[in-house]
Amino acid sequence: MEILNSKIFGENLSSAPLLVFHGLFGMLDNWGTFGKDLGEFLPVHLIDLRNHGRSFHSENMSHDDLADDILHYMDHYGIAKAHILGHSLGGKAVMQFAIKYPEKVEKLIVVDISPKAYPPHHQGIIKALETVDFNTVASRSDVEAVLSQYIPEKSTIQFLAKNLYWDDEKKLNWRFNLKTLSEKYNDFVSNAIRFGVFSGQTLFIAGQKSNYILPQDQFAIKQQFPAAEFATVKNAGHWVQAENPVDFANIVKQFLNIN
Repeated sequence: MEILNSKIFGENLSSAPLLVFHGLFGMLDNWGTFGKDLGEFLPVHLIDLRNHGRSFHSENMSHDDLADDILHYMDHYGIAKAHILGHSLGGKAVMQFAIKYPEKVEKLIVVDISPKAYPPHHQGIIKALETVDFNTVASRSDVEAVLSQYIPEKSTIQFLAKNLYWDDEKKLNWRFNLKTLSEKYNDFVSNAIRFGVFSGQTLFIAGQKSNYILPQDQFAIKQQFPAAEFATVKNAGHWVQAENPVDFANIVKQFLNIN
């Protein structure tokens, strides 16, 4: 049984921990500032999803696979119950987990994603990533130059470039498993999470400038998460924790009663 890679803050604190899961093409490092901040109040586990960061690679990538990874992680660390937070793809994972294993969840926080199926919308990014030839690029700036031919947003290029590392053959490579993420894309983006109900305390956080959670989504969300509350982070798009970190952290602290 392979266990997800993580970084833990506030290990010695005795309250229920907060497990944090990033989005597609992300990694736990994207959440470092948030982890340090909340680690002052409770144990915080920043966790790499499968096929991301330093976690294991696999050919499977369904919502059920992601949910079971969370269960195995909690069992491995002897965590009976935790607060669970997921952003985007991580949000899909934690929603499926809460429905499948409700007894393991203290409070659920879903960041800028809903349970619904989304139309494919990362094709341009996947095409750009697949275009990079690691036999010919010699530096990060070479990779960024290739990506910039397909991706206009510099911030997106920089976000993706954080996944670059020098492999055992002294060549640049991606930390994420691009092959599986491309092949199984429809399994985790273009599918809704399986129907079921989690009746525990739940908070859905949207970015004010994002269209991932629409007002009309709230009715469907309430069908599966009847206790759901909703909050909006001002002046933030999809990357809420990066674009307005102070307000985002304050909303989470308030929901967890730790501010």
